[in-house]
Amino acid sequence: MKPFLRTQLERYAQRLEELDFLLSREDIMGDMQKYRSISREHADVTAVAGRYQRYLQTEADIATAREMLDDPDMAEMAQEEIASGEADLLKLEDELQRLLLPKDPDDARPAYVEIRAGTGGDESALFAADIARMYTRYAANVGWKVEIMSANESEIGGYKEIVLRIDGDNVYGALKFESGGHRVQRVPATETQGRIHTSACTVAVMPEPDETAAITLNPADLRIDTFRASGAGGQHINKTDSAVRVVHLPTGIVAECQDGRSQHSNKAKALQVLQARIQEKERKEREAKEAALRKGLIGSGDRSDRIRTYNFPQGRLTDHRINLTLYKLLNIMEGDLGDVIEALKQAREAELLAELEVNA
Repeated sequence: MKPFLRTQLERYAQRLEELDFLLSREDIMGDMQKYRSISREHADVTAVAGRYQRYLQTEADIATAREMLDDPDMAEMAQEEIASGEADLLKLEDELQRLLLPKDPDDARPAYVEIRAGTGGDESALFAADIARMYTRYAANVGWKVEIMSANESEIGGYKEIVLRIDGDNVYGALKFESGGHRVQRVPATETQGRIHTSACTVAVMPEPDETAAITLNPADLRIDTFRASGAGGQHINKTDSAVRVVHLPTGIVAECQDGRSQHSNKAKALQVLQARIQEKERKEREAKEAALRKGLIGSGDRSDRIRTYNFPQGRLTDHRINLTLYKLLNIMEGDLGDVIEALKQAREAELLAELEVNA
């Protein structure tokens, strides 16, 4: 184990002793808010310290087994214990490294996935629809729920813009690296001469705001417009002014919803999306001030970044941030995104571990 990791883990062991002492104090037990806070930290620290204790015990067991190698009657059994112990050490070290990495508190939250057509006209809108379908299929595969918050359809069936709300286990943590520019290379359905075109759409993934920490919207800062919904939707769609557009005047951020049947539900959904967009804007500004937006392994996350290319003639997906190339594009478009998401998470973990070592 690297010395900097062992140093970090020793601190966790010391901190666990401190927390055990704090939880035994009557004044702490009488303050429920402080007691809950310390209890949560105790649970997190225990998970790390407990595994570290297993690591130390395994090291001690290996040392004991090595002392038995000189005994002809015990040598074979000792060798087996050493091999088994060394395998356990590698597994435990990997687990401990992951546990030490800084956690994003938003990882466990639901997410809004906003997909907008970019360059490429009608083909870009069709590609946006394909990307929305890809995420919807992936969500179904892993047991998440998807709700369309708003959709602005194009004339030939794609989307100029669509916003999905995805709820389930660790949604934002899995999808947050999808933010950026997505480029497609293929022969469009509208192309009559078989030429390959390049078009693009942008994806923005935003955590759903925590209700306890959500931004309070001042009604005086909002302009709320109602209008008649457009697009597919049957007889009801054009009869009432049920669609809602909300503008946050200080920032100019806009959110709209026209999918619900009532103006009330559309307003509630639009306000949810607006809150997420404002919070994401503030998050970006904080990141810019803290680190001038990280441009390393995962990129800045800025929507203008070209993060990925979908090449249909070659059946190839390439993620440019981590030089990942997979030749199973049709499966990926059907929701088989697991390998891509896992590779991005591992790359981010490697980057965080390197930062941890530098700062140790």
